[in-house]
Amino acid sequence: MDLRHLELLRDLADRGTLAAVAAATHRTPSAVSQQLRTAEREIGVRLVEPDGRRLRLTPEGRLLAAGADEVGEVLARVHGRLDELVGTPAGTVSIGTLPSAGEALLPGLLQRLSSTQIHLEIDDFDVPEAEFAVRARDVDVVVAHSLTPGAASVQDGRVRRVIAREPIDVALPASHPLAGRATLRPADLAGTTWVGVPVGYPFDTVMGSIERDLGATLERRYRLRDNRLVESLVASGEGLGLLPRFTTRSRQGVVIRPLQGVRAHRSIFALSRRERHERLAVRTVVDLLVEVGRDLVRARGEAATREG
Repeated sequence: MDLRHLELLRDLADRGTLAAVAAATHRTPSAVSQQLRTAEREIGVRLVEPDGRRLRLTPEGRLLAAGADEVGEVLARVHGRLDELVGTPAGTVSIGTLPSAGEALLPGLLQRLSSTQIHLEIDDFDVPEAEFAVRARDVDVVVAHSLTPGAASVQDGRVRRVIAREPIDVALPASHPLAGRATLRPADLAGTTWVGVPVGYPFDTVMGSIERDLGATLERRYRLRDNRLVESLVASGEGLGLLPRFTTRSRQGVVIRPLQGVRAHRSIFALSRRERHERLAVRTVVDLLVEVGRDLVRARGEAATREG
């Protein structure tokens, strides 16, 4: 039984269509279809069946798709033991990160990797919280975030390691009446206008908590993904914003204030499929990310103490 055939079935189970599998694996749909026919011939059972204009896995196909993770995890574990026996983690590790966390973490990670035999391939993306697990199909490590309690410890066949917990602060125009306050609570924010984030993005969870506390809906003039763009519109007086403390730099015309009375911090965590995490190089990268996150939290805490 060819592991590549099992992985193809798993990809089809995960992605739903031949076209999606082809796009993710940089092949044509006809090439994917041909590999499916080869798999059926070699394994000796029917693996897919028509479902309208699409194909779906048969019960046998679903069984083998589920087995791909088990087989891949065992092989990766054996490879990891070999790496440990050799004693030197090496190879390429692919990492995908949301931009704000990557800005805070990747420079320190790359510095720590400079004396190793590990090479990073880096991608960045800003997606709704629910899509981070999807991205783990395509890279070894996803640097994700969540404001949902316990999200970083959810068990779904993936390995999660908390890297840092970061406060989410309120950004205000320097001329705003609330800018003179040292901290803000939901009651202070009644009637305010915001530069928010798209629905489903973690920072919108904070807005929802503020609104529940107020018993009223706050106006979101815009919904944007990029923190730098949010900063610029806050500076121009378009509204208030929510920004992560570790990567928000001083900007003329903007003041940052802590938010109290609601859950206003995010968990930044590393997310990997189990079979990928078994590789020593991948585990080493995750360990170093946790180390960078610990140092970052310590440094920002010391800076806050000095400022206070």
